Amino acid sequence: MTNELSSQALRELFEVPFAAGWTDGLPVIPPTRDLVDEFVAASGRAADELIAEIPPLYGAATIEKIAVNAVMAGCLPEYMPVIVTALRLVMQDTFSVGGMQCSTHMSTPLVIVHGPIRNELGINSGANVFGQGNRANATIGRAVHLALVNIGGSFPGEADKSTLGHPGKYTYCIGENEEDSPFTPLHVDRGLTAETSAVTVYGCEGPHNINHQASRDPFAFLTCMADVMANLGSNHIYIQGESFVVLGPEHANDLADCGWKKPDIQQYLFEHARRPLRDVKRGGIYGPETERYNFFPRWIDQSDDDAMVPVARRASDITIIVSGGSGKHSAYLPGWGTRSVTGAIL
Repeated sequence: MTNELSSQALRELFEVPFAAGWTDGLPVIPPTRDLVDEFVAASGRAADELIAEIPPLYGAATIEKIAVNAVMAGCLPEYMPVIVTALRLVMQDTFSVGGMQCSTHMSTPLVIVHGPIRNELGINSGANVFGQGNRANATIGRAVHLALVNIGGSFPGEADKSTLGHPGKYTYCIGENEEDSPFTPLHVDRGLTAETSAVTVYGCEGPHNINHQASRDPFAFLTCMADVMANLGSNHIYIQGESFVVLGPEHANDLADCGWKKPDIQQYLFEHARRPLRDVKRGGIYGPETERYNFFPRWIDQSDDDAMVPVARRASDITIIVSGGSGKHSAYLPGWGTRSVTGAIL
């Protein structure tokens, strides 16, 4: 007699979640009772504590159910506070996760981690930050998305009507690179202390790369960024809303060395990430019916086809973080049109 599972028994064990519809298409760790209990204990909360009722089916996201999804995602127990915080934050009204879960748009929640917990858990905020290779990033993001689907009921092709989706629907989690940044981190901008561990959630598309190698001139770089932001296929040129700019550390330090601060960068992008109204009327979400829906700021003269339409209603709606490794690359993260939410990890 042996306690070892045969290859056939092991295969059958891993097939159970597929048959039950619990996976994202990749294998998961079977959520055994002892593993789930260990994750519940690591959360520091009661198993039956309700964190959220996740739309569209408004399933009850208790600590135990969140733990089940964290186990299946391949997390370590100590990741639980980050996952719980992220799921609590996506339920804020300004985030509108219910609409995002059912939209034909491709946006999905991105989890951004700030403060000391990044290093405590080994969360990557440097090279290849949006890519593969880091367990914490990969499994924390995966656990959040598994919970949104398994508890919230946003199954692809059913409640989830996304036309294309994007790889972030498997997992989407990064750390803010506070060590290599010349600017205050986002959670500090939003009123928390630098020593506070925090999470920001933002519903967005995949990263749009800005490759600017030629010079350290802030105007040249930010003109490239503004050009990428003001595209006719984006939600923002029509409904504005918040969007994110992820500065690579080299670009961020080039800007800071020239005396630019975050508000300066936001103001420049606000003034230059624009398109003439005549272009906006030709394509995108509404096309010829753009005027009918009238989401533009009141100061846009819709009788003037030369009027320049911005991607945001105000400069502060362009949120800036620093993340990634070496190299002259940054990214633009267009969103669904709703707002990000930042909160401390309790």
